[in-house]
Amino acid sequence: MHLSRRDVLKLGLLGSAALVLPLERVARTQLAQAARLPTDRLPLPFTRWFTTPPVMRPITKTLKDGRVVDFYDMVQREVSLPILGPGYPPTTIWGYNGMTPGPTIQVNKGREVVFCQSNALPDRHPTLGYEPRTSTHLHGSASLPQFDGYASDVTARGQSKYYLYPDFQEARTLWYHDHGAHQTAQNAYMGLAAQYHLFDPDERSLPLPKGGRYDVPLIIRDAIFGTDGSLIYDDNDESSLMGDVVLVNGVPWPRMLVERRKYRFRVLNASIGRSYRLALSTKGPMTVIATDGGLMPAPQKVADMRLGMAERYEIVIDFAEYKVGQRIVLRNLGLKNNVAYPSTANIMAFDVVGEATDTSNNEVPSSLFQHPAMALTDGPGVVKRRLEFRRQHGHWTVNGRTWEDVVRSRFREVFAKVPAGAVEVWELVNGSGGWFHPVHIHLIDFKILDRNGRPPFPYETGPKDTAYVGENETVRVIARFGPQRGRYMIHCHNLVHEDHDMMLQYEVGDGGFDPIEAARAESSATIPRVEDYERFPPDVP
Repeated sequence: MHLSRRDVLKLGLLGSAALVLPLERVARTQLAQAARLPTDRLPLPFTRWFTTPPVMRPITKTLKDGRVVDFYDMVQREVSLPILGPGYPPTTIWGYNGMTPGPTIQVNKGREVVFCQSNALPDRHPTLGYEPRTSTHLHGSASLPQFDGYASDVTARGQSKYYLYPDFQEARTLWYHDHGAHQTAQNAYMGLAAQYHLFDPDERSLPLPKGGRYDVPLIIRDAIFGTDGSLIYDDNDESSLMGDVVLVNGVPWPRMLVERRKYRFRVLNASIGRSYRLALSTKGPMTVIATDGGLMPAPQKVADMRLGMAERYEIVIDFAEYKVGQRIVLRNLGLKNNVAYPSTANIMAFDVVGEATDTSNNEVPSSLFQHPAMALTDGPGVVKRRLEFRRQHGHWTVNGRTWEDVVRSRFREVFAKVPAGAVEVWELVNGSGGWFHPVHIHLIDFKILDRNGRPPFPYETGPKDTAYVGENETVRVIARFGPQRGRYMIHCHNLVHEDHDMMLQYEVGDGGFDPIEAARAESSATIPRVEDYERFPPDVP
């Protein structure tokens, strides 16, 4: 049977919709799913054209106080798309504005953005049967707590919520995705993910590939498809979801036509549970120029690199090193504790079709940018904290605690209370050889000090917000905590682990806004849109 939120409230078990989430998750039952698409019926690689998500244009408004904001009206809705291609049934997805990945947002530093996110999803998930509630997290943004996509700050079907993004940070590739408590993996797997690009004058002044056809988002994820085209959700007993189809920008194993010049790829691992070891079939170099938090101090050439869930790396590939007519395949060499299918060894292909038609912005300078996080240093007076990520008693835990413990505390329990502006070193510990944990710390950019006492990998020597904590690894990171105040989440970005319940929270300073109460979702029928000046944007500090 399905136990609805209303049923739970009638029983008098809990008095808060936010508190109902863990209990309702336990009550859900999985409906029958289609048979898995056999290996010999998977789409052939490199037969579909590469595409990029559209860039969404905002409505720009000058407010009564003189502030200029960019307004985006996003609707989360269910649609059917021909993801597998001709000859296959369409796939039901949940997408921002009905597409997956959702539209790309591009913003200049200093321009505030207001997202109106409306949940127009169906009453029930098509196969899992739960009632979808969403929370939108702009991953990599130093947002106020009430606009950070706090897991239990949920928007129900028929509701809308305003999110205000300050965009005062350094240039970087961010992404927005669902973060609804105990539904994050399923909601994101259905397609609620997209990129968000922040630009600034320092980045714009460099002769790197930028904008247009040479600055390209690559959103990589895996999936399992049924014979009826449906997305099959199988988390392997609450451990990880491992698909046998690799999608790039929503297309299985696409083929991209390139010119003989440098291209910049904004690579995001949007998978639920799979990590990748990227390499080119030619064994040629890839030049990493930026990490999660933006440009590195100096570029780093690598032959291969590890890519955990939620990590972003900006990589330059120089196709001038190859001949016209040559094909270069972006490969996945595989990593421990990933299910390796023959089909997951390839990601996409680049076909060199001609000489460069534009050679502007075609350089990688030897010096890029000194992000403030990269200047931080450890010392005797720096506070140290330890977070241990373990599987205990059937739960994924952090220091033996879970998000359900946070919920039971009515969202008051914190792992740490950090003074605003303080610099601290956090030790992220994974003592198991049986799994890996990409650890995301909301709000901050950090510098990786070392990995098992050794220097970080060369491609990690830039500002980060997610650290790949591999099997039996201890990763030390240093950060300055702020500039916002309030409670923020720490969790594993294997979204199955997050949902079951490898997530805690910490608090920065005093007097921060409550992440649930300060800006609640409202009925979509009554929430004002951009045309309504009386309450646009909502009252926020």
